[in-house]
Amino acid sequence: MNINEIDLTNIARWPLAARAVIILFLMGGVISLGYWFHTKDQLLVLEDAERKEGDLRIIFEKKAQQAVNLEAYEKQLEEMRVSFGAMLRQLPNQTEVADLLVDVSQTGLASGLEFELFQPMAENPREFYAELPINIRVIGSYHEFGTFVSGVAALPRIVTLHNIKITRVPGSELLAMNLTAKTYRYLEETERSGEVAK
Repeated sequence: MNINEIDLTNIARWPLAARAVIILFLMGGVISLGYWFHTKDQLLVLEDAERKEGDLRIIFEKKAQQAVNLEAYEKQLEEMRVSFGAMLRQLPNQTEVADLLVDVSQTGLASGLEFELFQPMAENPREFYAELPINIRVIGSYHEFGTFVSGVAALPRIVTLHNIKITRVPGSELLAMNLTAKTYRYLEETERSGEVAK
């Protein structure tokens, strides 16, 4: 049968090879259309789900590790609370600041130093504490300075020393030490909320 003799209205009488080609072409078209309009979107959804599964697996593994170590974390948290409480107790409250200033000046006098300047400055409020700087100028020997610094470090409250400058006193064998001592005060809840309101 010649290709020109094929009757398009009577496909049943076509040769087997021609019918097979048409059937394969139609099947390919149906499969292609099915993939394009249906399967392609599902593959994208599947790929997205697999990516989410990987992310969730990582999160699950982290959470499982945390759950295994929960007791150790709780113990560590309790130790941190105790340590934080101990540190807060080292910060004086409003009424103890004056006593601390006396302790710093007494430490200097006990070290044999002569105070030329002991000037508390205005408080600098921070997040949960206030910083109280004190400008100090003392006259004495190098060893007396060392005794003073050691004495300040041994105080039960936190005092830090900054901007230390030592110079020779003209016409003398004595030295002058200028420094800023900073002590810290815990801000009460009402003071912190007042700072936030400002």
